Amino acid sequence: MFELYDPLDYKYIGSDKVLAIGLGTYGIKSYDKAFEAFTYAITHGLNLIDTAEMYDGGRAEEFVGRLIREVGRDMVFITTKMLPDRLDDKEKVLRAAEASLRRLGVAYVDLFLIHWPNDRIPIQQQIQNFEILAERGLTRYIGVSNFDLAQLRIAMESTKKYEIVVDQVYYSISNRLYVEKELLPYCIQNKITLQAYTPLERGSVASNPVLSKIASKYGKTNIQVALNYLISHKNVVAIPKTERIDHVKEIMGALGWRLDPSDLEYIKKHA
Repeated sequence: MFELYDPLDYKYIGSDKVLAIGLGTYGIKSYDKAFEAFTYAITHGLNLIDTAEMYDGGRAEEFVGRLIREVGRDMVFITTKMLPDRLDDKEKVLRAAEASLRRLGVAYVDLFLIHWPNDRIPIQQQIQNFEILAERGLTRYIGVSNFDLAQLRIAMESTKKYEIVVDQVYYSISNRLYVEKELLPYCIQNKITLQAYTPLERGSVASNPVLSKIASKYGKTNIQVALNYLISHKNVVAIPKTERIDHVKEIMGALGWRLDPSDLEYIKKHA
C-alpha cells in the first residue's frame, strides 16, 4: 500500500497504517455504481474497506472480492465481520470464516471482527473461540464491533495470544457523548482503534446548521466537517458508505486539514 496523503491522515490498526477514512459496504443499492466509486477511491488511497457476512446475504463480501480482483489484494485493507451466533464453537467459527474468505476470494483478511456480542455466551468464550482465526492464518488481526466499555474490557482480558485492535461502533456528531466520555479514552489508553460507522447519519449531517456555520469558515461541506471532526480525535477511523464518485471526492476532501480546537469544542457544545 502507498501513502498519498498527509501523515496526520493515517491511523494505526495494529502495526498497519491505514487512511483515517475508509468505506463501508452496508446497504449498497447498485453494486455496479459502487464498483466504479470504490475503484476510484482505492486507486486514490482510500485503502480500508469494511464489510460483513450479513450484509446483503454475503453479496457485499462478493462485491469486495470483485474489487480486489480489479485493483489487487495489496491495495486493500480488508475488514469483515462475523455473526455472533457462530461463536459458541471453534469449528463453527472456522466454517463461517472460510465461507467469508470464499466470497471475498482471498486466503485471509486483514481484520476480522465479532459483529456484536453474543449475550448467550460468556465474552471470554467468544473471544477465545474467535482467536482461532488468527491462529490458523485466516486473519492478521482480530477485533470487535458494538462492544460497550464493560464488554470491551472483558474482551481485552480474555485473549490468550492475539490482541483486540479495533472496536467498531456507532459514532457521529449526533451520537458521540458515550463514545467520547467512556469508550474512546479506554481505546486510546489501550492502543485500540475506534472505527466509527454511520458517521454521516445517513446523510442527515448535510443539513446540520452547526456544521454549516463551521463549514463556511473553512470552505468545506458539512459532510467534510462531520468526518474531519471524528478523525481529529486520536485513534478514530471513520467508515462512511457511498456509491458515487462525486461522494468519494467529497469524502476525500475531509482529509489533509484539521479543525481548530476551538471549532471542535464548538461542535461538541452545540451540534
